[in-house]
Order: sequence, then C-alpha cells, then structure tokens
Amino acid sequence: MCRQEKTEEYVKMSQKATKTWCLRLLPVLLFFISFVTYYCSYVILQSYNNNSKSLHSSKSPCGGWLTVKKWESLNFNVTRRTQLFLKLEDFFWREHLSKQALPYGIKGSEPLLLKVLAVTTTYQLPDDIENPECRTCAVIGNGFAIKNSSLGSVINNYDVVFRLNDAPVRGYEDDVGNKTTMRFFYPESASSNPGQHNEPGTLMVMVPFKQQDLRWLKEILYNEKRVRKGFWKPPPQIWLGDMNKIRVLDPHFLHQTADKLLQIPLQPKSKQMPVHPTTGILAVFVALNYCDVVHVAGFGYPSSRTPRQPIHYYGYDTMKSMKNSYHDVQHEAEVLKRLEDSGAIFYLHPHL
Repeated sequence: MCRQEKTEEYVKMSQKATKTWCLRLLPVLLFFISFVTYYCSYVILQSYNNNSKSLHSSKSPCGGWLTVKKWESLNFNVTRRTQLFLKLEDFFWREHLSKQALPYGIKGSEPLLLKVLAVTTTYQLPDDIENPECRTCAVIGNGFAIKNSSLGSVINNYDVVFRLNDAPVRGYEDDVGNKTTMRFFYPESASSNPGQHNEPGTLMVMVPFKQQDLRWLKEILYNEKRVRKGFWKPPPQIWLGDMNKIRVLDPHFLHQTADKLLQIPLQPKSKQMPVHPTTGILAVFVALNYCDVVHVAGFGYPSSRTPRQPIHYYGYDTMKSMKNSYHDVQHEAEVLKRLEDSGAIFYLHPHL
C-alpha cells in the first residue's frame, strides 16, 4: 500500500472516530442545554411570581414605579431626610448655620437649644420602623370627619402613626385607634399628662414656633420657674411626661412646608398678620419625607355655612375658635386636595 493510500485511510479513520465521539457527547450536550434552559426558566418564573405577590400584597403601594410617580407628582424638591429632630452633636461637629429665626430657622435660639438638647437623649425607633423595606404611615388629624368611622383597628396596623396636639385617644379607640408613634405639639397645645393618651414609647415632638416655646421646654426640663408671658393660651405649668421621649423637630420641615408646599410668604408685610402652617399639614409634609406610604384621616373643617358644627371628633369647639388664628385652613384644604389628586396621600374615609 502506497504512502498516499495509507494517509487517506488514516484520515477516514480519524473522521470516523471523531464522528463516533461526537455522537457519544451529543446526549450529554443535550442534557446540559436542557438543564440550563430549565434553570433559567425557573429563575425567571420565580422572579415573576415574587413580583406578582409583592404587587398584590398589602404593601404594594411601595412598588418602585409608584413611589417614583408619587415624588414626581409633588412638583417640589423633597429631600427625603430621615433625621427629623435636632441633635446636640449637630452644634458641636459642624457649624449649624441658619439665616432665619423661629419658626423657620434657629437663628438667635442656639443658647436655648443647647440647654434643651443637652437633656433630651437619643431615642432609637425599633428596627421594624427605622429600617423597613416599606414604611407605612398614617397621619391622624383631629377633624370631626373621623368620628364614627370605625377606623381604629385599621390605623393601628400602620408602621408609624402621627397624632397632633392634645387630641385624646382613650374613649375614642374605635374611631382613631390607640397606637401613637409620634405626637406633634407646641406649648399651648400640650397636655399636662401625655401618658394619659399616648403609649409609653411615643415620641413627643415639640414644634417650636417662637423662642418662648423653647424657653417653656427648658423650664420644664430643668424644673425652673415658669414664665407665663408670650403665649396666646397658658401652657401647662406641670408636665408629667417622660423627659427622654421629648424631641425638637428640625425647623427645616416647617420652612419647607410653608415655602414649598403651601407657598406662603415667610416674611409678610409689616401690617399683615403672619400665616403659619398648622401642625396637621406639617405632619403630612414630614410623613411625605419620612414614609413610603402616607394615608391620612381626620382632616378637613366644616364649611362656613355650618358654623355651629364641631370641628373636632372630641369637644365642642366650632369654626369660631379658628377666627383670627395664624392659619389659612382653606388654603391648606386646597393643598391637601392637590396631594390627594396626585396620589401622594390617600384618605381613609370619605371627606368633602
């Protein structure tokens, strides 16, 4: 056999061996492809199922696209600050510049604040409130609309519940619930015994509108002689609350509520009565910065055509008590309606 014939036979044998080897590998290759396809399909299916579950769960409003839509609809820059309260270290570790005095800044109030913040301690919220994947909040106003609503059990299910001023809870649990995470107040709206209508862990959040408010708080904290001048209504002279649960809200939030949300003049003309946000609209704005979901209840005042109708779910105050106040409640109602229409907030009950 010549050399050329041997070479051709050798090539044929090699090709045959290669073909045989490939045929043996084919089942293995097909199995590998099938496994990869099955695994990828399983991962995609699981991801789809998880997304479907989250979209249909009770916390579906925290879905990413809904959150983005909400923030875009507000038409003003929201910082999403999570530091709500003034802290003593803010004054030591960095220069705390403020161009405005209270209620929209701390200019001129630094000495009082240093004494107040030296006494109040840092209070950490539970991890399920401070670091949840979705922080749901309910802001409970004091309006008559929440009366006979039977929303108590619903309100208690939110991660954070904001309440306002000295609004009572005991005796009204069926309508307003009994959970309170933070209660916003100022001296004239303070209760002398916060423990009566708040849980032991409730944060009492002072909203200072003037220097006298910080002075009152300092006198309470240090048990000093009370000065009664400078208040439109006498504040409590004895305060039985837990000093460690007191916090001072950063005036940044009141400034942004007035300037960005309500768009009211921060420096009114000399003969014009100043207009400040209510604690209710302030709490809503704080919630918009702090929470992923903001639901509200108990907001809204009766129309002027019904001046004798009570304005709160408790007591007998009417719209007459709002006369000559430093608030524009009609304008705030319009702003709340705009927030509702944009999807930023949701009312838990029917309202006007």
